[in-house]
Amino acid sequence: MQEAKKFQAETRRILDLMINSIYSNPEIFLREIISNASDAIDKRAYCALTKPELQTDFSITIKIDKDQRILTVSDNGIGMDAEELEKNLGIIASSGSLRFQKEHDKDATDLIGQFGVGFYSAFMVAQRIRVVSRKIESDNAFCWESDGVESFTISPAQRSEAGTDVILYLREDEGETRDYSQYLREYIIWKLVKKYSDYIRYPIRLWMPCPVPKPGSTPENPEFFEEYRFETINSMVPIWRRKRDQVTRQEQEEFYCEHFSDSNPPMSVLTVEAEGIVSYNAILFIPSKPASQIKKQASGMELYCSGVKITENCKELLPAYLGFVRGVVDSPDLNLNISREQLQNNQQCKRIANTLERKIRGELDKLRNNDRASYEALYQNFGRIMKVAAVDMPDAGREQLQDLLIFFSSTRRKYITLGEYVERMQAGQNYIYYAYGANPDAIDRLPQIEALRDSGVEILYLTDRADTFVPDLWRQYSGKRFRSAIDEEPDLPMDSSEMKRCSETLEFIKQALGDKVDEVKASAKLKSHPVCVSSGSGVTFEMERYFRQVQPERKLKAKRILEVNLQHPAFRALEQARIAEPERAKKYAEILLQQALMIAGMPVEVPSAYTDLLCGLWD
Repeated sequence: MQEAKKFQAETRRILDLMINSIYSNPEIFLREIISNASDAIDKRAYCALTKPELQTDFSITIKIDKDQRILTVSDNGIGMDAEELEKNLGIIASSGSLRFQKEHDKDATDLIGQFGVGFYSAFMVAQRIRVVSRKIESDNAFCWESDGVESFTISPAQRSEAGTDVILYLREDEGETRDYSQYLREYIIWKLVKKYSDYIRYPIRLWMPCPVPKPGSTPENPEFFEEYRFETINSMVPIWRRKRDQVTRQEQEEFYCEHFSDSNPPMSVLTVEAEGIVSYNAILFIPSKPASQIKKQASGMELYCSGVKITENCKELLPAYLGFVRGVVDSPDLNLNISREQLQNNQQCKRIANTLERKIRGELDKLRNNDRASYEALYQNFGRIMKVAAVDMPDAGREQLQDLLIFFSSTRRKYITLGEYVERMQAGQNYIYYAYGANPDAIDRLPQIEALRDSGVEILYLTDRADTFVPDLWRQYSGKRFRSAIDEEPDLPMDSSEMKRCSETLEFIKQALGDKVDEVKASAKLKSHPVCVSSGSGVTFEMERYFRQVQPERKLKAKRILEVNLQHPAFRALEQARIAEPERAKKYAEILLQQALMIAGMPVEVPSAYTDLLCGLWD
């Protein structure tokens, strides 16, 4: 055995960084070891193009020795000699894969290990590692061994064929937080392979117990015993890399339901195959229903690099307003950070994200135009995500999002787009009118919209909580400004002479109510009701209610503008009382205000005082 050699990265501090700081999850070690094995086979397969005798039945095998606490990952790839073992494993951040690419001027070999640090992640779970390797076209094998502290040894070894064995001597458990024994269980290894390496292009075979029928067993009386053998546990060819004409819709739906833990098939399935500066394959799913809280996943696409899962939710690949879309993106061209857990080249990400967004937008536009029932169902489930995400979007992106919005129409009694509303606007109509409410029936009963609705003007009913922000975020559509049918003045005629005649009574009401209201004015909105209360063009009552629940410390308050129907008998009674019984007229004014607040859904501060006020009118 040769003497121990110092790692050329010199210090324990560097090793600690590689082992303990770069990777966020210890289980990632198996992904890294398998990825290195896949790279080694790729290299041998490339060499076999000119030397057919190097071709073999390529595979990666995993064996577990529970008694000795040993996990072994083997491949029949290109292998390494003593010099390469020292260069690839003795120098931290020296990448054999990257060197191989440069030597062969090969850009399309899909090699994953470009940083040379993935191997060291195994020290997160192993107290000692032995690497036994034999290079192709060589009769000699060598063993690299280290405890990952400061040094390593390289010595002659035995291996029957070319390839590499990575032998991990697992650490002892350290309580519940550091359970290294889990990596000695076949099920855990199977689960990690399915999670991270299911689409490695070579078979990954696990030595595992398999049920075998006992002699004399019959279908009517089956009996089995367990026999250990190698079983292939990875899928190898992912569904998104298969030709479109080789994949059925049923297979796509089954993949979605299994992969994303959804019992409901997706509403739409989209596939993307791109070649160019960044080549990639993608499969996208628009869900038919929201995921339950139990199986809810973070938004973003699953990102793979050459079939190896990098992250489960890459948010850079989807804008937030499409966060409900699920899918997979797989590219051999990604520049990843040193831990291979994050994208490093933002331009690559932007190119992919732009294409995916256009693809999904096109599908949503098609649904909206050709299958309105399906689009309405999708919007009911995910429209809130779109609207909430718009808060943080730049104006240009927000404008593009407008055409995805739909609202219930007061005249059509169904959901319509803003474009459809503008097309049907009356001659001379200058605004897009809207009204808030819990549901269409509740909005129908609002006294504030009665006159406008009866004049034939279409009103958009905003019934979702997130709709509170819609008018302020978009302000206009196709040159037409949004205007609240509840809080702002409609384009309806007013009798100026009547307003002048009643001005003294309006001023009397304002004085009687004092600072309980900000303004008292004649209303063009009201038809069969005496009063309503509005907030004007600033903070709305809906915003006030929202922030009262979510951020009560902000104490956001809308204006109280009391609007009076000058033609209603209640106002006429108050007008007469103002001259004959001013004190009674003040009570009338208070009652009308409280009724207006209740109609608007605002709280009556002292209910008993209001009832006493009503009873006092009988005196």
